[in-house]
Amino acid sequence: MTWSRLARRPLFVPSVAHYAQGMLVSLPLVLDTLPGGPSAADLRDALAAHYSGERFVTVAGEAETVGLAELEPQALNGTNALRLFVVPGDGQALLVAQLDNLGKGAAGAAVQNLNLMLGLPEESGLTAAA
Repeated sequence: MTWSRLARRPLFVPSVAHYAQGMLVSLPLVLDTLPGGPSAADLRDALAAHYSGERFVTVAGEAETVGLAELEPQALNGTNALRLFVVPGDGQALLVAQLDNLGKGAAGAAVQNLNLMLGLPEESGLTAAA
């Protein structure tokens, strides 16, 4: 809560099913409780600006959230990629992270950090989404 400046703790909603890896994590947000009262488009723009130039993190455009009901949790399996979606609602937004919990999890972070510590390219040994 220190970094987000939220008045209340956010509710993280993982999607769990019968598959070995891959996941969706959702974070519902009531927009008028956020500092500055941003719109969903403002959130998407802020995320896109923050992650601009990052090899492993992408932010879906507004048009890409249309078919979100069919978002595939396993679509990024075998990668170190993270894809963020901001789904607008009436005074609300749903932030959804799509990732391979094994590739983008602790193992992927360990490889990425070792690369940085050894002065190697950050992406050595890792696979970004196609």
